[in-house]
Amino acid sequence: MRKFMLAAAMFGTMSCAQAADMPDFLRGSLSSSPSPTVNWAGGYIGGQASHGVADMDFTNSGQDLLAKLLNNVDLEQQFNISKWPLNSTAHASGSGYGGFIGYNFQWSEALVGIELNYTHGNLFGASSGSQARTFMFPANYYSTAYAASSASMKLTDFGSLRVRGGYAFGSFLPYAFAGVAMGQANIDRTANVNLFYKYVGTAIPPLPDIGPSNNSLSDNANAHFVVGYAGGLGLDVMLWEGLFLRAEWEYLRFAATVDTTVNTVRVGVGYKF
Repeated sequence: MRKFMLAAAMFGTMSCAQAADMPDFLRGSLSSSPSPTVNWAGGYIGGQASHGVADMDFTNSGQDLLAKLLNNVDLEQQFNISKWPLNSTAHASGSGYGGFIGYNFQWSEALVGIELNYTHGNLFGASSGSQARTFMFPANYYSTAYAASSASMKLTDFGSLRVRGGYAFGSFLPYAFAGVAMGQANIDRTANVNLFYKYVGTAIPPLPDIGPSNNSLSDNANAHFVVGYAGGLGLDVMLWEGLFLRAEWEYLRFAATVDTTVNTVRVGVGYKF
């Protein structure tokens, strides 16, 4: 037994001596260590490809045009014809491409940055509708009102000026952002109103019918600058010496003549200086 204990002690002493003589990098490989924090601070730039879907609400898009056509008309004052819900919503989808540029401030693993993000695409939607109603108004008249409205919108350029915050896990940087949405859209609108008053009274001689009257108004301005707000989530992955990959989801809401929301998913590649 004493011989066995003596042999074990000698073996342990030799093992410790050999471990002490090993190079530092071999000794370090025997124990796990936390991943080093990547330096995300500084400026960066990149490009991206995207796919987006847009929901365009045309319900109230022609109300102001109808109100102009029906200004000082008795039927409008009584029955609010310009506020009839004539149009509906439209769904559009499409792909695009663009770029981003920004600057990060980093404290240990925490990060705050500002970024300008841009996408060029083609999201198009359109809607049209009409209604006709008959009223016993004014006295001794059957009045018929016909209102129609049509509108289209093509969103070609959009993006956001955003503030983002993230937390680095080694080479991975998940982040969230919020900011101002901006875009350029081509919006075309047309409204049409037809009114007819038919006399049904008992006057002798009978009073004449009035109408039909047919009036239309268009707003075909080619370019509208639209604004709103933006928000979303993303992930940057550092590959090698400043080169990183990006995956992102962004939500945009534009409060324009045509109320529009855009959901976009995108992938990109960037370089941090």
